[in-house]
Amino acid sequence: MSAKESTRVEYGKALLQLGEENEDIVALDADLSGSTQTKHFAKAFPDRFFNMGVAEQDMVGTAAGLALGGKIPFASTFAMFATGRAWEQIRQSIAYAKLNVKIVASHGGISVGEDGGSHQAVEDLALMRILPNMVVLVPADGPETRAMVRWAADYQGPVYIRTGRTAFPVIFPEHHRFELGRGQILREGKDVTLAGIGLLVHHCLAAADLLAQEGVSARVLNLSCLKPLDWQLVVDSARRTGALVTAEEHMATGGLGSAVSEVLAEHYPVPLQRVGLRDIFGTSGQAELLLKHYGLMPDDIKRAAHKAMARKDSR
Repeated sequence: MSAKESTRVEYGKALLQLGEENEDIVALDADLSGSTQTKHFAKAFPDRFFNMGVAEQDMVGTAAGLALGGKIPFASTFAMFATGRAWEQIRQSIAYAKLNVKIVASHGGISVGEDGGSHQAVEDLALMRILPNMVVLVPADGPETRAMVRWAADYQGPVYIRTGRTAFPVIFPEHHRFELGRGQILREGKDVTLAGIGLLVHHCLAAADLLAQEGVSARVLNLSCLKPLDWQLVVDSARRTGALVTAEEHMATGGLGSAVSEVLAEHYPVPLQRVGLRDIFGTSGQAELLLKHYGLMPDDIKRAAHKAMARKDSR
């Protein structure tokens, strides 16, 4: 896991390759193609690229129209603006109509860094997860990003993919395959389960190493397919380890923590600790310092694991 890749950069590469393979692929952006990495597609296929300006609602409506015309639109901007400014249009024009639009939103979470709280989407997954018909994906690394984007192009229906600005370690092999509704066991363990999405999957693996030094055996899950969630894997992990920790670069409510909580409450209640932001917006700073400030580092996940296990033992 020494190599590092940015999921937004890998999205740009995958979109360009798809454009070369399929003339029905079109791309839209809200004046941020340099940041979202759709600039490569724009340069290669100017007739299939639409810069909508700072008009995210128009971008979503135009994407819906292109989908009705038989095209496969990929619409991109920052996650904050995609899900915040255009939520009603996504609901009414895409999710309600179940149109074949792919929203790939970059700069998700606080690792956006110096852009600050106004640009750090920490509620986007909750906003997308609540929408009927919407698939919600948060890739753990570059190979998974490329696999998800390729899968999304073939899938008939609305998809939301969250990408990040910061480069972080590669976990999966080059030709990783994505399966809808399936999570992965990245490490086996018997004492506690650590489940993450996005950048926090790597931190879960690092936390498992820290726990192993203390004699604790941690199972690690990648639940990058947030919706539909692999609830059977969650229940199996609860049965095997008796305690869970979720970790996400998002509010602790509304995203992965809430999704796992719902599964456990309905199927197999066990102690759960949620690592995420707690009713607070982000702020400006270097990405790693912000991850430390908001308690999203491997040490924080390790401490949450001990809390979950203590609750398990006290029942």
